[in-house]
Amino acid sequence: MEVKVVSSKLVKPSYPAGAPQPDTSEHVPSSLFDKVTYNIQMAIIYAFRSPAPSSADIERGLAEVLGVHRMFAGQVRRGPDGEPGVLLNDHGARLMEACVDANLADIAPAKPSPVVLQLHPGLEGEIEEVVQVQLTRFACGSLAVGFTANHAVADGHATSDFLVAWGRAARGLAVGPSPPHHHPDLFRPRDPPLVDFEHRNVEYYRPPPSAAAAGNDKHGEAHHNIVIHKAHFTKDFIARLRATASEGRGRPFSRFETILAHVWRTMTRARGLGNPLQTSTIRISVDGRQRLSAPAGYFGNLVLWAFPRATVGDLLNRPLKHAAQVIHDAVARMDAPYFRSFIDFVSSGAVESEGLAPTAVLKDVLCPDLEVDSWLTFPFYELDFGTGSPTYFMPSYFPTEGMLFLVPSYLGDGSVDAFVPVFEHNLEAFKQSCYSME
Repeated sequence: MEVKVVSSKLVKPSYPAGAPQPDTSEHVPSSLFDKVTYNIQMAIIYAFRSPAPSSADIERGLAEVLGVHRMFAGQVRRGPDGEPGVLLNDHGARLMEACVDANLADIAPAKPSPVVLQLHPGLEGEIEEVVQVQLTRFACGSLAVGFTANHAVADGHATSDFLVAWGRAARGLAVGPSPPHHHPDLFRPRDPPLVDFEHRNVEYYRPPPSAAAAGNDKHGEAHHNIVIHKAHFTKDFIARLRATASEGRGRPFSRFETILAHVWRTMTRARGLGNPLQTSTIRISVDGRQRLSAPAGYFGNLVLWAFPRATVGDLLNRPLKHAAQVIHDAVARMDAPYFRSFIDFVSSGAVESEGLAPTAVLKDVLCPDLEVDSWLTFPFYELDFGTGSPTYFMPSYFPTEGMLFLVPSYLGDGSVDAFVPVFEHNLEAFKQSCYSME
């Protein structure tokens, strides 16, 4: 597939006629949750069938929504006090247009692969904009919308709110008011502070003195030996999994808990982990908005992580219910007191005085562990520029072994797609047990 970029420009935020011009010198400092999360560009890809929305409607909607969600129109900069954050200078978002001399149906990959990297702006190097968009039109009239955003500015919850608002703006619907963002009086420590939980080697760790040692996480595996498999779980299969896992339990496990427990056991089996006493851990994002009673529509990062752990022997030899219960209990422990304890710990100055660094760092290989990004509750399919919902949605190509994405299927029937990066030599073993109820 040859993608030809035909234009690239900045789209500045637009404001209603007669409205006062905003302060373009305001600096929004990064919150404790912004600082602890992944400092990377994330990318997602939408597909719209013909007749696809017009570029003019998309651009007009983007300008309008940037005037409401100004964090995505600013730039990541340090403030006068040297603190990281976003300068609300109305720099704008990058909008690129491209074309492909082929039909989308003929070349569209069924799962993320290196080819999809051509359908969104690049993720490497110095990127001046918080948000970048690429509109790729195909000979059949279909449109791929590649969207990238700086994860340190907003998490998946906030980003999905922006995307839905963008579609509303493109359709001429109201998108205001501006969502609240971080300010110094938000997430303040308690007086006196109360650190009830361990946060060292959880959200933060002390990096080794050698930078080379810190980055040596290849496990001897070549980068190109990782492939991404898309496992499609039908609504019926999920119902049977939930019934099996929840048998004898007063309240059934959630769809998320059940699917993740199943994939955890399947990955453990496919990886061929031989030591039954070896521990496997999952990193699960937990939204703190309700736990901290954050302002409605809060725009930023507000996530910590649960870390369910189990031995290889227990995952392989005990029933699905065991893995689901381990996941359930770990997430349940991430309550309001835990989030408050994290705020008190980070505000104590321990991170700076002890030279701690966030554990949220991308690695090439997670084996024997996993990480999951669940997008099951985000309204990504509600992005409508005026011609209807997208026909397809998926994450970009992130070849990190063991980093899972759970996404509602484009079929809209309650089925779920799991994008699972595995080593090529483990792929057949994963596929053989993926749809087994054993």
